[in-house]
Amino acid sequence: MKSVFAALALIFAAASPAAAILPALPEPAPSEAAATASPASTIDNTQRAGDDERIAARIRGILGELPAFGDVDVAVSQGVVRLSGTVPAQDDIARAEAIAGRVAGVVTVESSLERDVSLAAQAGGIGALRAKLDGLVAMLPLLALALAVWAVIAAFGYLVARLATLWGKLAPNSFLKDLIASAIRFVFIVGGLVVALDILGASALLGAVLGGAGVVGLALGFALRDTIENYVASLMLSLRQPFRANDWVRIDDLEGRVIRLTSRATILMSLDGNHLRIPNGQVFRAVITNFTRNPQRRFQFDLGVDADDDALAASRLGRETLAGLPFVLDQPPTEGRIVEVGDSNVVIRFLGWIDQTQTDWWKAQSRAIPAVKQALETAGFGMPEPIYRLRFDPRSASVPLVDPHGESPSPERRADARAKSTPAPTAPADHEDVRPADEIERMVASERMTGGGGGQEKDLLDHARPVE
Repeated sequence: MKSVFAALALIFAAASPAAAILPALPEPAPSEAAATASPASTIDNTQRAGDDERIAARIRGILGELPAFGDVDVAVSQGVVRLSGTVPAQDDIARAEAIAGRVAGVVTVESSLERDVSLAAQAGGIGALRAKLDGLVAMLPLLALALAVWAVIAAFGYLVARLATLWGKLAPNSFLKDLIASAIRFVFIVGGLVVALDILGASALLGAVLGGAGVVGLALGFALRDTIENYVASLMLSLRQPFRANDWVRIDDLEGRVIRLTSRATILMSLDGNHLRIPNGQVFRAVITNFTRNPQRRFQFDLGVDADDDALAASRLGRETLAGLPFVLDQPPTEGRIVEVGDSNVVIRFLGWIDQTQTDWWKAQSRAIPAVKQALETAGFGMPEPIYRLRFDPRSASVPLVDPHGESPSPERRADARAKSTPAPTAPADHEDVRPADEIERMVASERMTGGGGGQEKDLLDHARPVE
């Protein structure tokens, strides 16, 4: 009866609406101590019979399916796997250990595998190499087609680059024409390479090659910075043409006549007959003085007269003397400038102009100086040297210069006395040759005709273009 009543009670409770309303009570959470008591992975304290054989059979079955592990022996005891034997590659050792460790029930793996370096063991690698060679032989027709396409495109680029008439019209000089031709050849060669690699299906290789070439080009750009600077400077100098062949120039502190302008350097012949090779990068940055462009050139020199003399009269006399020389030009007129009052004299700077096509600059100056000096001395103007007065007794006084009659001489009387006591120097001969010295000019002309000392380098000087 009691069991009947109990069953009825359970049926009544399930049918009651209160059972649907009341929520299910949550299960009690395990304690924190219980949650941390067991590790994430544990080793069973017991082992079922046959587990070691099962594990060994499983590992042997897996390794048996892989050709690289045909000589591997497997032994298992208490879940510990021991691998021994040989494998063809060093990476296969780690691979075998990883496979054995993934089998269920394995506690740890002990490996004594070694790589077999015998020739027979490496037959697989030799076979792979043979397969690659066979693939290359099969690909030879396609490779020949790609090379033929590349050669045709490159040859067409060379033909286009050799259109000298067309590029000669576009380029202002031969150097730039050669540069345009080189750029056209480079573009066609690279374009042909892209097409050839696309035929071979190796477009990705082209990206890697171009990327590497970009890095290498950047490194070479830093390493060859001076060379590249000289090349660009050569291009700019060939466009600007700052001088002509045989021009007498001064580049910074280097002076000489221009022999030629090459793609790397400007070659001068110094006034001593020596060759000067100046990098074009330095020439392009330098201050260039061209003495040949203007046929008229001025020379100047300084002379000092006595401080007691009339400096204006001396300046006027020297100016008139210069103007009377046959090689001095009337225009621009000669000048005499008082530039300094020294310790015992007044310095006068005399200036005159010559025509360099008719008169040598050095010879003109060398003849003008003694002519003016002689004229001033003949007129009674003194050219004293510096005079120093030594006083040994500070109490002593200056003693005035007096003549025997007790009178101090005037500046005019002193000038007359000097003029009478000084013999008149002989004037330079009027027939003295002052024509331009052309020894260096003739050497440069001979150098350019024979091409000696650099005849293999192309001259970038173009007489058809105006000088900047």
